[in-house]
Amino acid sequence: MAKNSCPIIVSLVEVLLFTIISNAASSTDVISTICPKTSNPPFCSNLLKSSGITNIKGLAVYTLNLTHTNAKKSLTLANSLAKTTTNPQLKQRYSSCAESYDEVVGDIENAQKNLAIGDFNAVNIVTSGAMTEIDDCQDKFVQPPKDTSLLLKNGKTLNDICSIILVVSNLL
Repeated sequence: MAKNSCPIIVSLVEVLLFTIISNAASSTDVISTICPKTSNPPFCSNLLKSSGITNIKGLAVYTLNLTHTNAKKSLTLANSLAKTTTNPQLKQRYSSCAESYDEVVGDIENAQKNLAIGDFNAVNIVTSGAMTEIDDCQDKFVQPPKDTSLLLKNGKTLNDICSIILVVSNLL
């Protein structure tokens, strides 16, 4: 009986190695298909590799969830900055950004619903809308006074994630 179990163990190890290698290859294929088409390919590659997800729909869910979480954090930050800053220009800009990020949160929630029902074109449309809202906030800080918070950096990251969503939604 011990003699017969050795080939079975070798076969199981071979199947396991094949599965691991196949998943690694498919993950690389998915990432190499998506990331060159995004606004920030190195960021995309790092983000998608770290997710460990190897299928397109899973990546869509992951990036939408990540965007939603970060948009809510940016909304909270913008509201906090609007309440605490003493500079009237910055106060107005932060208030306006809070409105923009409130729209972003709603857009991403709609994108999540659209993904769930398989309306991938709508995912693309509302994600584009979210990117426009993020850009509207970013544009408010082109002129002085300068924003020293993390709001602009968060907006850049959100736009980078949204560009991944746009590519992924076109592949679904």
